[in-house]
Amino acid sequence: MQVWPGEAYPLGATYDGAGTNFAVFTEAADRVELCLLHDDGSETAVELRESDAFVRHAYLPGVMPGQRYGFRVHGPYAPERGLRCNSAKLLLDPYARAISGSIQWGEEVYGYHFDDPERRNDLDSAPHTMTSVVVNPYFDWGDDRRPRTEYHHTVIYEAHVKGLTMRHPGLPEELRGTYAGLAHPAIIEHLTELGVTALELMPVHQFVNDHRLVDMGLNNYWGYNTIGFFAPHNAYASWGDRGQQVLEFKSAVKALHEAGIEVILDVVYNHTAEGNHLGPTLSFKGLDNPSYYRLAEDPRYYMDTTGTGNSLLMRSPHVLQMIMDSLRYWVTEMHVDGFRFDLAATLARQFHEVDRLSSFFDLVQQDPVVSQVKLIAEPWDVGEGGYQVGNFPPLWTEWNGKYRDTVRDLWRGEPRTLAEFASRLTGSSDLYQDDGRRPLASINFVTCHDGFTLHDLVSYNEKHNEANGEDNRDGESHNRSWNCGAEGDTDDPDVLRLRARQMRNFVATLMLSQGVPMISHGDELARTQRGNNNAYCQDNELAWVNWPEEGDGEDDFRRRLLEFTRAMVWLRKDHPVFRRRRFFHGRPVEGTHDDLSDIAWFTPEGAEMTQRDWESARASALTVFLNGNAISEPGQRGERITDDSFLLMFNASPKPLDFVVPVDHGAQWQVVVDTAREDGVPPGTGPKVSAGTRLTLTDRSLTVLQRPA
Repeated sequence: MQVWPGEAYPLGATYDGAGTNFAVFTEAADRVELCLLHDDGSETAVELRESDAFVRHAYLPGVMPGQRYGFRVHGPYAPERGLRCNSAKLLLDPYARAISGSIQWGEEVYGYHFDDPERRNDLDSAPHTMTSVVVNPYFDWGDDRRPRTEYHHTVIYEAHVKGLTMRHPGLPEELRGTYAGLAHPAIIEHLTELGVTALELMPVHQFVNDHRLVDMGLNNYWGYNTIGFFAPHNAYASWGDRGQQVLEFKSAVKALHEAGIEVILDVVYNHTAEGNHLGPTLSFKGLDNPSYYRLAEDPRYYMDTTGTGNSLLMRSPHVLQMIMDSLRYWVTEMHVDGFRFDLAATLARQFHEVDRLSSFFDLVQQDPVVSQVKLIAEPWDVGEGGYQVGNFPPLWTEWNGKYRDTVRDLWRGEPRTLAEFASRLTGSSDLYQDDGRRPLASINFVTCHDGFTLHDLVSYNEKHNEANGEDNRDGESHNRSWNCGAEGDTDDPDVLRLRARQMRNFVATLMLSQGVPMISHGDELARTQRGNNNAYCQDNELAWVNWPEEGDGEDDFRRRLLEFTRAMVWLRKDHPVFRRRRFFHGRPVEGTHDDLSDIAWFTPEGAEMTQRDWESARASALTVFLNGNAISEPGQRGERITDDSFLLMFNASPKPLDFVVPVDHGAQWQVVVDTAREDGVPPGTGPKVSAGTRLTLTDRSLTVLQRPA
């Protein structure tokens, strides 16, 4: 075999049409072998003799796409110094563009012996581990164009590739649970009719099914256990895993773009699947453990701010380079439109504390590619000082956990909620205004993959995670949920009606709030996980979306909820007053020829709210006036934006209340939303009312009145 010196950049395996360049970083190694794997189980080893700045490299003419490979690293195995090199372990390329196979769990993939963790394990891992694959980078993107939907027009739909597509009756069997399934017209039609503009995919980077879960007969369904930051997860490919997963993923992105839907990836750069000192040796640990991981004072052990066993070392230039290279790759080569960063507070821990001035944020800010896509932080981790909602830099948006908590508290009847609810409804200026951000920095959500589904939020007081095999100890215990009078399944018609109303309340509140709404997949269909609020290991019908089919009354209810959700999304899309780019002023806006303030707050009696009203522990109802004639920000071409005006009446109390339509804010109004009705009153069909009219709102319901501009 010919071996040429090759180049140290780019890292990974780069096919150029005639052969492949291989480059891998390791400062810990004495010697590195590139191993080309053959289908008969044999391998050809090529030593990487060239080294530049600790990058070992070689070019092999004739090595084509589809070739499986790995690395064997010869060097010190000295855990007491943080070094875990072991040439018996075939290692994945950190920059592999595709990964083949799965792990066959056993002692072979570990660097130590189970009966003696201090003794080095020299069993060969090659027959039991995953392998890297050379891929063909060429793909016909045609006239693919990114939708580039602005945040104030964005509606995010968080979904799982398999969970969304596995049970859809309109998909062929072979496409269910795959990237190709995402691109199927049946899925795209559902998303476009719902009004979705961005599909936020739960992890699609190559991840690992944990040894513990496999032994229990379970799988890591969610995928927050990454081992390959450049490789699409191979189990979601319908065509094969020798690089076909790359083409299939690109095809899905292209199809979604054609429908005007952006693709946002949920990415996990805070840790890897190699776990702590008792975890397997799959890649980074065997290549250069102290360069990739944050080690404890005793370097045999790992610092862990993620709850998974390890954390990547965010002050290492090689880790930072890998993350930035990965982000750019997914934008430039895979055409994705943004990222949601799991446990993003860990990425800001350059040393110990969370630091918004960390190198990671500096690199993102100045990067001409990454800085131009949607960047969404999950602004917390499990380390000290890890809850950082409102503290990320101006370029970033955030999952607003305070929005979730406050909206849940309001509708379940918690006291002293009204004042904070007003802030969350109007874009959380207390969190974002002081650093120059706007309402669109707030990604609003009531539910997400982590926790109860919308159906379960109104059906369970307690989590029911017994199926996870941890005696119901896992998952959040404080869910701010309310079962409406019965735990779980019930035939009580009053309870079922209240639950349906509460679901409509949550959907309507989300779509009427300033900021960017995010829907969790299947919530529009009342998806249930039977009270399991931590379905990370439930790769089965418990966690997959159950699509309605012709049949029973339960499906009729789910269809009504779907129609109501669509109506609320489109009400929001049709009216810019619900998706302002700037915060409310609380006063009239100059140049609008309207002496009414842009927003006003009223008691149910129609009087303006006083400080005493806000501070009342029992206050659970209010009316909000949104002035469509007082939108302060200009349109795309500098034009003045005007809209209809709206009154939002919230009755979160446990009894019916009379609401007076405020005077001096419009003479004639029309009811366009009433969550007390099964259909929610589709826009344009409700009764007309006059200023001063007294409306009776059902307990725990929401009514929206509209006045034409």
